Amino acid sequence: MRKRRIMVLMHEALIPPDSLEGVSDEEMMDWKTEFDVVKTLRLMGHEVLPVGVIDDLSKIRDAIMNFKPHLCFNLLEEFHGVGTYDQHVVGFLELLRQNYTGCNPRGLMLSHDKSLAKKILTYHRIATPKFVVINRGKKVRRLERREYPLLVKSVIEDASLGISDASLVYDEAALIKQVAYLHDELKTDALIEEYIEGREFYVGILGNRRLTVLPVWELKFSKAPNIPKIATAMVKWDTETQERLGVETNAAVLTSELRERIISLCKRVYRALDLSGYARIDLRCNAQGKVYVLEANPNPNLSFGEDFAESADSVGIEYEDLLKRIVNLGLNYQAHWRLV
Repeated sequence: MRKRRIMVLMHEALIPPDSLEGVSDEEMMDWKTEFDVVKTLRLMGHEVLPVGVIDDLSKIRDAIMNFKPHLCFNLLEEFHGVGTYDQHVVGFLELLRQNYTGCNPRGLMLSHDKSLAKKILTYHRIATPKFVVINRGKKVRRLERREYPLLVKSVIEDASLGISDASLVYDEAALIKQVAYLHDELKTDALIEEYIEGREFYVGILGNRRLTVLPVWELKFSKAPNIPKIATAMVKWDTETQERLGVETNAAVLTSELRERIISLCKRVYRALDLSGYARIDLRCNAQGKVYVLEANPNPNLSFGEDFAESADSVGIEYEDLLKRIVNLGLNYQAHWRLV
C-alpha cells in the first residue's frame, strides 16, 4: 500500500502515549482504540499525526493546512461533549474537501437518531421492535397495546450509555422512574421499545457501495444463561461484571438459512440508512426465528481484540489489513465535493 500522511482525529483527552510501558490494562481502556490505530498505521509505514479536539474546529483546519494529510482517520465520537455532533465535524471535513474514514454525515445523522432510524427501517419493511418516544418535559402516559417487559433507553446515546439492569422495566412505576432518569440525568428523550426475548447478534460491515459482511457475532452470558441478555454499560465496559456473568462475544452458530437471512437484512439496513465506511448492526432473534434490527452503529469500536476486529480476523482479515481496507474506503468514498 502506498505510504500516506494520515491525520488521526480523536478527543483531546484520548491522545495515546507512544509506549504502553508501565501502563495497566485499566489505564489504557479509554484510549486503547486510539493507541491501536495510531501504532498500527505507523507500523504500516504511514506518517501519522494524532490531532485531539474538544470544541475548536480551527485545530482541525490548521492541522489540515499544515500537515496536508491524504486522509483523516476519524475516531472522534463527540464535539462540545455532544455525541451527535460528530456528524457536523465530518460535514466540516467535507466542506474542507478532506478525505476521511468512516461514515458520512447523512448516515451518522440517520443512525444516531434511533427513533428516526426505526421509522426508516419500518418504511422499508425491516422488522424492528415497536416503540414510542417520550420527549423531555413530557410525562409517561398509559401505553396502550404495550406488553411488559419494556426496554427504556436514550434516543441518541451510544456505547450503552444509560442502559442498566433497571432499563428493562416490568411495570408502570419502573417505567416512569427510568424515563425520568433519562430526562433528568442524561438530558435526552427516552425511547421505549418492546423487549425481544432471544439471541443478540452483532454484524460488522465494510464498504461504500460494494459491501463485505463479517461473520455474525453473538453475545452470551456463560455463567448466567437464563437472565435477559442486555448489553448494559456494565456488561460492555466493567471487567468484574463480565467475569461474574461470563460475558462472551464470539462467532454465532447458525443454520445456513438464518445466516443468509441476517446477511441480506444487514445489507438492507446499511443501505437504507445511507451508511458508508464501516458499521455494526445490532439484532435480536426470537425463538421463532424472526430477526429484529435493534440499531445501526456507524464507526464502531476499532480496538484490536474487540468484536469488530475479532470478527474480521476470523475470516482472515488481520488487524493491519482491516485498517488498510478502512483507509482505502475513505480514500475512495465519492463525497459530493468530488462530483462538482
